[in-house]
Order: sequence, then structure tokens, then C-alpha cells
Amino acid sequence: MKKVIERIQEPTPKFFKMIRNIGLLMTAVSGVIATAPISLPTIVITVSGYLAVAGGIASAISQTAIHRDD
Repeated sequence: MKKVIERIQEPTPKFFKMIRNIGLLMTAVSGVIATAPISLPTIVITVSGYLAVAGGIASAISQTAIHRDD
């Protein structure tokens, strides 16, 4: 079984690159909402926090996906 650092350095499959990019986009949108210069409803800020967590996890997990040659 490969170590995590080795897996991260391997090429990422196309599907997981797309998931990684969507996760990064979710995290960026969340950051913009969280730092908005206007007062937003509490629910929007709460959803923004969940969006940041989901985006970070999606990006991290998809980066460790590798193509298996069985």
C-alpha cells in the first residue's frame, strides 16, 4: 500500500481533478461569503461554513485518488 505522500505526488485521474476543482471553488465562494463587507443573515454564514468544510474535504480526498493498474 502506498504512503499518503506518494499518492499525492501521483497523477490525479481526470474525474477527481474535476472534483478537486469544484471543492476549491466551493471553498473560495465560502471565503467570499464569510468576509463579505455587508451584514448577512446567520443562516447564510452557517451554510458558508459548511460549504468551506465540504469543499476542503472534497479537495483533499480527491487529490489522493490515483489510477490503479490491476
